Amino acid sequence: MAGPDWSRPHWSRDEAKAMLVYFVFGQFAAEPQLDLSRHESRGLPQQVEMRRIPKAMLAHWEGHPLRGALGGILRDANPGAFEAARAAPECLMLRGELPDAESLDYLRDTLGVVAALLDAGGVAVVDPQILEIFSAAEWGARYTGAARALSRSHVAILCNEEADGAIEQWVHTRGMRKFARPDISIRRVPGTEVQRAGVVAAQLAEMQVRGMRFGDGSVVEAEGLPTGLRVARGGSLDDPAFNNMHLELVWPKG
Repeated sequence: MAGPDWSRPHWSRDEAKAMLVYFVFGQFAAEPQLDLSRHESRGLPQQVEMRRIPKAMLAHWEGHPLRGALGGILRDANPGAFEAARAAPECLMLRGELPDAESLDYLRDTLGVVAALLDAGGVAVVDPQILEIFSAAEWGARYTGAARALSRSHVAILCNEEADGAIEQWVHTRGMRKFARPDISIRRVPGTEVQRAGVVAAQLAEMQVRGMRFGDGSVVEAEGLPTGLRVARGGSLDDPAFNNMHLELVWPKG
C-alpha cells in the first residue's frame, strides 16, 4: 500500500506564508516524552512553537478556542470531544507561520507531533482553521494512512445560502492557509449544482495543495461548463469568512 504523498509537483513559490494552528487538550508531563518516529515526524518545524496553557490561564485567555462563536460551532458539531477538551487541565498550542515550501514535510512533521501528544496524555484536538474538534480516536482515524496528505483531510468545503437572500448557494473552503494558498469561493450556485460545485472546489483545493497557483483572470475548466469559471483573486487575511485570501468564482447562469 502506498504511503502518504507529501510532494508538491506543481509548486512555484508564492509570497504568502503557510500558517499552522492546533490546540491539543489533555494532561501532560512537564517534559512529554514523544515517540515521533512512530508518527513519521522529525519534530516541529523551526517556525512552529509549542506553548503550554494551564487551566488557570485558560479561564482568562482571549484566544480560547472553546469559547465564542468558534466554541459554539465546535460544541454543536462534536459534543463528546468538546466536553473532553473542556474538562482537560491544560492545553498545548502549536502555532507558526512558514515560508511557502516545495514539499509538505512541514505539515507531516507537525501532524506527527500532534499524534505523539495524543499518545502522551492528549484527549482532544481543535483545528480552528477548519472549525473542527476531534477526540483522540477520531484524530487517529482521520490522520493515518495515505489520506492524511490529501486536501480533504485538511480543508473544509462548506455550503451556505447567499447572504443577500438569493436562492443560490455559496460553496467555499476553509483551511488553505495551511498551504500558503488562497481559499476558494464559488458564488451564485443553483441548488441543483451544489454537488458539482463542491467537486470543483475540492479539485481546486487539491491542485493548490500540490503547489499550483491561479492568477487573477485565469479560467478554470469544469466538466459540463463550456465557459469555465473565471478566477478573481481577492480578500484579506482578516476576512472572518476565510481568515485568508481567496479565489472568487461565480457559477455561470443557464
